[in-house]
Amino acid sequence: MKDITFRRAERRDCALILRFIRELAEYEKLQNEVVATEELLSEWLFDKEKAEVIFCLYEGREVGFALFFHNFSTFLGRSGIYLEDLYVAPKFRGKGCGKALLRELARITRERGCGRLDWCCLDWNRSSIDFYLSLGAVPMEGWTTYRLAGEALERL
Repeated sequence: MKDITFRRAERRDCALILRFIRELAEYEKLQNEVVATEELLSEWLFDKEKAEVIFCLYEGREVGFALFFHNFSTFLGRSGIYLEDLYVAPKFRGKGCGKALLRELARITRERGCGRLDWCCLDWNRSSIDFYLSLGAVPMEGWTTYRLAGEALERL
């Protein structure tokens, strides 16, 4: 793991963040849902500071990223971290980058005194599910994620 390091994203990284988002969307077969722009990322990540990004570097080169933000658990009475996206470029999978990114997020979670680290995974993504299970993550049985967006959000 000595070849793997991390760095926090800076405003100048918006193009790279967007590239990774688009690559992830392609992998997830959701390319048509990406409407993010560099300008929007700059505003929400760096002006409004609503989320954070860390890059995984392999031999000094950015090969993946994690985008995350704080949520809050009323039951725990403290914040947690929600991992919105984790992505490692295909060429660098199997080199420990994904595990290293999750370890770094776990470190950040503990360093900040947060109670947990949460994320979602697509049901069909068996390789990712198996990977998460191997780390000790557990699926949230009995919970279904709901979303209001677009016209439904406007109507409400």
